[in-house]
Amino acid sequence: MLSNVMPKRSLYFELLAAHTDRVVAGANATLRLISGLGQQNAATAQLIEEVYANETSADKIKADLIKLLFESFTTPINRDQLHTLTIDLDRVLDDLQHVANAVAAYSIGEATSEARAMASLSADACTRLNRAVVALADKGRDQETVDLCNKIDRIEAEASKLKRKAIKKLFEDEGDDAAVWKAIKMRELYALLETVLDSCKRAAKTIEEILIENA
Repeated sequence: MLSNVMPKRSLYFELLAAHTDRVVAGANATLRLISGLGQQNAATAQLIEEVYANETSADKIKADLIKLLFESFTTPINRDQLHTLTIDLDRVLDDLQHVANAVAAYSIGEATSEARAMASLSADACTRLNRAVVALADKGRDQETVDLCNKIDRIEAEASKLKRKAIKKLFEDEGDDAAVWKAIKMRELYALLETVLDSCKRAAKTIEEILIENA
């Protein structure tokens, strides 16, 4: 009974790390999805399903972590911050699923170089988010964690700048109705990819707040 209310400190960080593993897997599947659009033998449907599967798997981890929070008498770091970080990570996966949904719903059959670049930046940010969460368990790695969070912030800024240029490019030249419809679909895809980066930045901010409170 006591082990239920006072679980091992490492269990929280193991669950958080497992959650971010799914984030990285979902982001990499999204990158392969976007990069493959328009290519011969593109596994579009399979990659969309892979994104969904990672989001579903992460939901189970999220539920386990939140259950642990409510059942535990003590937590290794602030209970509310642990909950916030869990929700932040869940939001990243939800946003990746929205990108996959858009590819299917809008029948996007070809990606632009800008969309591929934004998907790559998203995967990079998710990988660094995973590393920051893993490092969070070790106070001796606080500076590494801060550096990773700062890099995520810079990646988000780079993606935001890229999105603005990409949207401007979409509407610079007039075209027929098909070109206009394509521009509208790609603008929505850019916005959804940027949201993934925004959510990574939000999670990184939560991690930084945890470090400050536990310094």
